[in-house]
Amino acid sequence: MKDTKNASPVRAVILDGATLGDDISFASIENCTDLSVYQCTSPDEVADRMSDAEVVIVNKIKLNEKNLAGTRNLRLICVAATGYDNIDLSYCRSHGIGVCNVLGYSTDSVAQLTVALVLQLVFQLGSFTEFVKNGSYSASGVANRLYPAFHELAGKTWGIVGAGNIGKKVARIAEAFGCRVIVCRRREDPDYQTVDIDTLCRESDVITVHTPLNDATRGLISKERIAMMKPSAVFVNVARGAVTDESALAEAVRNGKLGGIGIDVYTEEPLPSTNPLYAIRGLPNVCLTPHMAWGAVESRQRCIDEIAENIRAFFDGESRCRVEL
Repeated sequence: MKDTKNASPVRAVILDGATLGDDISFASIENCTDLSVYQCTSPDEVADRMSDAEVVIVNKIKLNEKNLAGTRNLRLICVAATGYDNIDLSYCRSHGIGVCNVLGYSTDSVAQLTVALVLQLVFQLGSFTEFVKNGSYSASGVANRLYPAFHELAGKTWGIVGAGNIGKKVARIAEAFGCRVIVCRRREDPDYQTVDIDTLCRESDVITVHTPLNDATRGLISKERIAMMKPSAVFVNVARGAVTDESALAEAVRNGKLGGIGIDVYTEEPLPSTNPLYAIRGLPNVCLTPHMAWGAVESRQRCIDEIAENIRAFFDGESRCRVEL
């Protein structure tokens, strides 16, 4: 930041610190702001807690006209994520409020979980580890167990929906396994065969989703496209829940129309018991995780430190990671 010796410190508030974990440091943000941290903020507390803030930092909380209208000094919203579909950009533009996201901080973490989910499903590891845990292996009298059957990834087609930083990282790992990689994205990819979404759904043995949520991607993985997938296909979503038809996914798994699903994101979070995926959570070919793909310790600390850089840049008059412009 520029010389601010005679200026009051920028007032900043984090509204949902609990979603960032208690094992990382906020020191980089504290060094450039007067920071207050709330672990959790209910919808009816949001407006009051940010009423005097100049900078508001959120991860999952939705900010819109209803709760932004009462802010008096707000100049910048920092999203502790790459996706910013929880922020009303139109309102922010019309009221001169800057909005920054964080790019690239979670690439390694999300790619790592993506591949872990695929391997869990391809090998059906849960069945094998349970066989040992419950004593069945020791009592079997047989040196090994090869059921349920599993297959190599080499030679299979891995389809990637959204080939940004994360998708590209996953693509390189898939190549290392010996997979043919195809991608679906808005522009032709210089490194991988680019296909339309229907072709990707029909041809892929593994499908992983890494696209942001917007008007073009909402409901992209529809009931009709799920029906196009191979009955043996493994489907993993680490993007946003609303990119998929969750009911159709649950139905396909229950009826043996998909080989397995790994889901880390949901239309409503935390996963409510009314979500159709909740009813199939115990199936051996279903692996549901609590929106944790982005959250390796290194990734979360990188996110906080990048937010600090965004704040410094904003008050120095620079344009860094601005998404409302």
